[in-house]
Amino acid sequence: MSTLEKRLYKQVSVKSSNNLDKVTTERTPTYRGFSTVDEESSNHVLHDIALIKQDIINHFHIRQGEKLSDPEFGTIIWDILFEPLTDVVKNAIVENVSRIINYDPRVQVNQITVDSYETGIQIECELAYLPYSIVESMQLKFDENAGFLSQ
Repeated sequence: MSTLEKRLYKQVSVKSSNNLDKVTTERTPTYRGFSTVDEESSNHVLHDIALIKQDIINHFHIRQGEKLSDPEFGTIIWDILFEPLTDVVKNAIVENVSRIINYDPRVQVNQITVDSYETGIQIECELAYLPYSIVESMQLKFDENAGFLSQ
């Protein structure tokens, strides 16, 4: 760096604004992520609730025991998909789904309903997105023929 550049650097001053600190602490948190699931999307960027939903769906694509560092991570549904849907199996699914959704600190599960449908298991969850105070329903279908479907 030349002496002229050093002098110019010393002359630069940045004033901080106290208002900026108030704005960043009072505004709603924003989450930003990347997903290549939607092939029609040009930039593959997800924000806020869409990102939270995709993170939950990704978690359901992992069978329990597949993650080497955490054998309890993932869902048991893939292993019991062809089993009869008894009360014991339903309770195990409800407990597993509750654990998976509550694993994410941005969301909380309020209610879980497990039913069988044509060729699989349908799960309906009422989710509360905590940073946004929004409650909505998410429907997950684990199909014996088609795999995992979410709505």
